[in-house]
Amino acid sequence: MAIKKAKPKGTNPCLGRQAFNPFLPGNEYIPDGEPRLFGDRVYLYGSHDRFGAPFFCVNDYVCWSASAEDLRHWRYEGVIYRKKADPWNRLGLRLLFAPDVVQGRDGRYYLYYAFDFMGVMGVAVSDTPCGAFRFYGHVRYPGGAVWGRRKGDSFPFDPGVLVDDDGRVYLYSGFYCRVPAIATGGRRLRFEGGYVLELEQDMVTIKRPQRLLFPKKGPGSFRNHEFFEASSIRKYEGKYYFVYSSRRNHELCYAVSDSPTEGFVYGGTLVSNGDIRGDGPPGSKRAEAARADNYMGNNHGGMLALKGDYYIFYHRHTNQSSYSRQACAEKLSRNPDGSFRQAEMTSCGLNGGPLAGKGQYEARIACSLRTRDGTGRYDGWNPRGRLKGHPYFTQDKKEGNPDARQYIAHMGDEATAGFKYFRLENLKRIKATLRGRAEGCLWIYGDDACRQVLARIPVQSRDSAWKAFYGEAKAPEGISPLYFVYRGRGQVDFLDFTLE
Repeated sequence: MAIKKAKPKGTNPCLGRQAFNPFLPGNEYIPDGEPRLFGDRVYLYGSHDRFGAPFFCVNDYVCWSASAEDLRHWRYEGVIYRKKADPWNRLGLRLLFAPDVVQGRDGRYYLYYAFDFMGVMGVAVSDTPCGAFRFYGHVRYPGGAVWGRRKGDSFPFDPGVLVDDDGRVYLYSGFYCRVPAIATGGRRLRFEGGYVLELEQDMVTIKRPQRLLFPKKGPGSFRNHEFFEASSIRKYEGKYYFVYSSRRNHELCYAVSDSPTEGFVYGGTLVSNGDIRGDGPPGSKRAEAARADNYMGNNHGGMLALKGDYYIFYHRHTNQSSYSRQACAEKLSRNPDGSFRQAEMTSCGLNGGPLAGKGQYEARIACSLRTRDGTGRYDGWNPRGRLKGHPYFTQDKKEGNPDARQYIAHMGDEATAGFKYFRLENLKRIKATLRGRAEGCLWIYGDDACRQVLARIPVQSRDSAWKAFYGEAKAPEGISPLYFVYRGRGQVDFLDFTLE
């Protein structure tokens, strides 16, 4: 049965203009993004969060796509697979976690998914990259036993799939933390790191059994960046690139090999959603939060090679929780030896360069958000104010409302929202749309050390209505970040700003 393609939720701000991070509409929540190039379009597959939800991935899978010629413009492809389509989930009680999609040798497209912590890997199939997908089967042994049901099986989780040049099919999977047996129906599975197994040409039957490829500790593990989850695999220029989330959780790392089943060497960090840079042993959560430039949480994404350029897709967190995450992407830079440098979090990820130094911008595209004491970490829901007084991204209407707008809430004294980068030219004035009970100033700087003052906007607000505040600006021409720092009494919500 075909799936009716629902209308997009809101207007994509990228269409006809520039690209920002997050690059989908402000009321769309797609984490765990896997970019796949099929034909002349790039398709984004991911989990589907819901604003204000009490847990991860409560919505059905949808797809967005963009022309390979222009990653600034993304098109909504609709719902491609519903969680109730799997016969083991007719009531829809199990949730669709991070998926992956590959094209088989038969020309059809295969979607791999795991139901939350059930410990089963499902497969759906479609004749087109954007569905609708229909249930195909569960990854199984030749005798019919479902993978994840046998004693000694590894825990099926976060599939990454590779169809190699010779047609062989490899499935990567794994999870760091041990899931209680009650969650997997009493089965005691293995949680030793990341595994690989080979599938038959039918894309669902195991040909060669699981093999531990990325141990989470001990010999063979990647010290200080050990495997945690989020398997993602690509083959570019004869090399196999494995992207994963390390035990630091906020970073995506990669390993590279000449073989899909052995010999992977740690390559480095590709991106951190706290924008924590540099190496060394991970510190405490509090120490990392003090170093971070943005609020951290789990991370998952994939690599894309396109016309000689490379990108890393990842997600950020909103609404003070891990359950409303949004898709972001950054362009990667390579070293002369072919290795990748860590990407900086920016507001202009897929834009192909800095944003224009004139015009209106939503505050939701801030790539840096923090207080005077640093940031914090989202490890689930925050119902008791664990980060009370901290600023955060949120929206002004409930899930599903096409008129919902995102903004930054609760910017108190010394709270900072940073935006990178703009091509400034003849900047004369900056307007900021704010609300709240506050009296102070919004200072705008051209550097994160608050040395280069570009503008100062007096703020006096006493109600919940949005109001425009202005300040004269003077800035040198060229490429620059913009850091908005509120200083004063009370707190302000920050909707947007205009460069004039």
